[in-house]
Amino acid sequence: MDTVEQQAYITRFLLDYTAVPLAGGTFLRGVLPTPDSVRIVTGAVDAAGGHGLVAYEIPLTDEDEEPVTAPLVLGWTRTLSSRSLPCTDATVMGIPLIPVDTAVLEPADPTHTDQALRVLRTLAWPYVEIPPIPALCGFLFTGRDTMRLYLATDEACGVIAADIRLTGALTALLAALPSLLDEEERWVADPSDPHCDRRVDLTTW
Repeated sequence: MDTVEQQAYITRFLLDYTAVPLAGGTFLRGVLPTPDSVRIVTGAVDAAGGHGLVAYEIPLTDEDEEPVTAPLVLGWTRTLSSRSLPCTDATVMGIPLIPVDTAVLEPADPTHTDQALRVLRTLAWPYVEIPPIPALCGFLFTGRDTMRLYLATDEACGVIAADIRLTGALTALLAALPSLLDEEERWVADPSDPHCDRRVDLTTW
């Protein structure tokens, strides 16, 4: 499994937890892709833009260099979300960043909701070995009605961050998204975001 496939697999698996709490009042607010880790962003259901968020940096491989599975990432994130926040000086995009040593972290057991979602997800979204193009490798809620999508179209383009508005013509936007990402005149560099190679602003499309 290459990095893009693994990021897309983890992202797909965790999407439900934007609406289902991970622990208490903590929800998934983002998945930030990096070549060697996945940064799981958590916070309150309406937290966005770096306020009230925390990012846990989880390696993509275990101590045996085997790819970590999405259920393990969920279990570790739930354990971390149930604890008090450790002190850290590291930040990414204004979000406190916590490196995670998975060798000493016990993943939480799956809940009944996890098991139900697994059944329903398997039947509603059958497993596909190759993610769709563009592959959704991550996302981040950036405001009340905006989010950033991390998309991989091909190896040459790398990861493109697309900023979208959730209150626009979403059906038309999603249909046009592959071609919009190919329009190089839309590409801009974004030194503030280390999770993408370039960014496109589609919030006014």
